[in-house]
Amino acid sequence: MQKEKFDRIVSFLLGASWAIVIFGALIVFQLFSFLGFSLSLFIAVTFVVVSLFLILLLDAFVIHRESFYETKKQTELLEKIHSEIIK
Repeated sequence: MQKEKFDRIVSFLLGASWAIVIFGALIVFQLFSFLGFSLSLFIAVTFVVVSLFLILLLDAFVIHRESFYETKKQTELLEKIHSEIIK
């Protein structure tokens, strides 16, 4: 049950992050449009790159968590096999 809650929260955060990237880039572009097209485009692209990096961190956290659980399962299996061999 705990795993499902975590997956739901992470899925929500990933969806919200993509929405923030899309709408945030538009808002940042419009906010800095008084400085000129090139500078506002540069700032918007910088915002998108930083936001995508944060999304990658969140995704890496999920992958690392899945890897941790798989390693934990393998360790339990190896301990079980080891205890069978020792008998």
